[in-house]
Amino acid sequence: MKYTSTSTIYIVDDDDAVRDSMRALLESHGLTVREYSSAHRFLDDEEPHGRDGFPRCLLLDLHMPGMGGAELLERLKEKGSFIPVIVLTGRADVPLRERVVRAGARVLLEKPVDHDDLMREITLSLADKAAD
Repeated sequence: MKYTSTSTIYIVDDDDAVRDSMRALLESHGLTVREYSSAHRFLDDEEPHGRDGFPRCLLLDLHMPGMGGAELLERLKEKGSFIPVIVLTGRADVPLRERVVRAGARVLLEKPVDHDDLMREITLSLADKAAD
């Protein structure tokens, strides 16, 4: 898929190294990337919630200090956010998987994430959003 300058990927992860490596991968594919070190910082930014019709996607870590990824997903659902969410985690039990799916996650990928799998899910997310 050819990405456009309006295709933006948001990364919410408390690990600097993870954000840096994800950003490098995504930018190498021509995507615009915005990073947040916490769920609260992401919520404070009004841009990402997807109401303007531009293709975008959120890559979300589940386990972070303070507000975790599952809680952020639930808050986004309450706000009526339209952004597709790909959850990334190093550990998820069945109840947590069910919680993130109920909250609207598109897919849950286990870390370490295969780059081809991640790019495929991002492509599908952006295509779905562009079709809206």
